[in-house]
Order: sequence, then C-alpha cells, then structure tokens
Amino acid sequence: MSREDFLENIRNSTKLNHFANLVHLAAIDGEIKPIEEKLLKQFSRKFDVSKENYDRILENPASFPVHAINLKTQRLEFLFDLLRIIYVDNEMEEAEEFLVKKYAVGLGFSEHQSLAIINKSKTLFENKFSFDFYSHFIESDKY
Repeated sequence: MSREDFLENIRNSTKLNHFANLVHLAAIDGEIKPIEEKLLKQFSRKFDVSKENYDRILENPASFPVHAINLKTQRLEFLFDLLRIIYVDNEMEEAEEFLVKKYAVGLGFSEHQSLAIINKSKTLFENKFSFDFYSHFIESDKY
C-alpha cells in the first residue's frame, strides 16, 4: 500500500467516524427526528458515506471512535457540523451539550478551548450562520 493510499484510508475513516458521531448526537434524545434525518442524509453525501455504512452507523453510532484532527480549521468544521445537528430543533439539551464537549476534546481541543468554543457557539446557534462566519467568530477575542 502506498503512502497516498494509506493517507486516503485515514481520511475516509475519519469522515466515517465523524458522520457516526453526527448520528450519535442526533439520536441522543432517543429518536432521530425527520428534520435531523434530512440533515444527516446531506452529511452522508458530503462525507461519501455508502448506503451500507449509513445503515450500519444508524444501528450503533456510538461504536465509532472520535479521531483527533491536526488542522484547527477541520476541527472547527467538524464541530460546526455537530452543532448544526444539535440546533436543528433550536435547542441544546443537557445530554447533547455533555457529548459535544467530550467530542470537542476528542477532536483535539483542550478542555478550556472546548468550553469557550461551546459557550460562543451557544450564542451563535440561536440563528443560522455560515462556517466562515462561525470560524471568524470563534477565533476572535471580542466575545
């Protein structure tokens, strides 16, 4: 296996695990609502998740590990995806907040960074924002 093939396998595995974590968050309240399912299907296309893997993940999303991500922008993008799933019903429940904080640390943010990002995100996600706006907001010291 070439180095390029190896790196591609890691990228695919990371995307699959990230998608599984999105499903886990969507199902944390006991069921995946139709609006959450619609967003999950969009993410499955974004991350090239096959129908077979989609079904397998729906069966047991918690069985997929969280991988640390080296690129800060990619960590923020993955966190942004999770927050979109959480806020699809316009609220963050206690279990969702607990899980997203753990996920942020799993992605490679420190506990302090995770708390700051989640607190800023809670302010933002009362409305809909683009990833570029979100990334700029998180990076700023203004709030």
